[in-house]
Amino acid sequence: MSRPQLSEALPKASLIHDQATLTSAIERVGAEIGDQLRGRSAVFLSIMQGGLVFAGQLATAIAADLEFDYVHATRFRGTTEGGELQWMRRPAIPLTGRNVLLVDDILDEGHTLKAIRDWCIEQGAQSVLLAVLCEKRHGRTVAGLVADFVGVQVPDRYVFGYGMDFHEQGRNLPAIYAL
Repeated sequence: MSRPQLSEALPKASLIHDQATLTSAIERVGAEIGDQLRGRSAVFLSIMQGGLVFAGQLATAIAADLEFDYVHATRFRGTTEGGELQWMRRPAIPLTGRNVLLVDDILDEGHTLKAIRDWCIEQGAQSVLLAVLCEKRHGRTVAGLVADFVGVQVPDRYVFGYGMDFHEQGRNLPAIYAL
């Protein structure tokens, strides 16, 4: 069975946030993070693969000393339903005593983000801040997980674009769409 094609889904999708809205939101979040860090350095951990687009743009909007690394953990692997967490890569930078900024595309239910945040704490991080481009508000987020910085809200629908995929396609779309 072949996977669904982005070219067939996109004409049926609703535009949720255009590029100008997202650029403005990223600049705002970057300023908020800079204010929160107030001259402290942080380890900037992009969560692959979804967080890549947001992280690249957010990094230049933060006025703070940042050291970059990434983490790759997933529960989806090209599907729309989450399974068991799989670690593809953990950060190489030691986190003991460090401020950590986790950067991801979306906070939906939050199982993956919570596992990564908890791992950072177990590694001795002094603090862990969570920045997401999108947040779904639906009441299904895991207990105890709240994003410190949120770019935009998205509806409780299947969203893609700007880092989020439609069956591993469309992460590079310059806007966010929903089906």
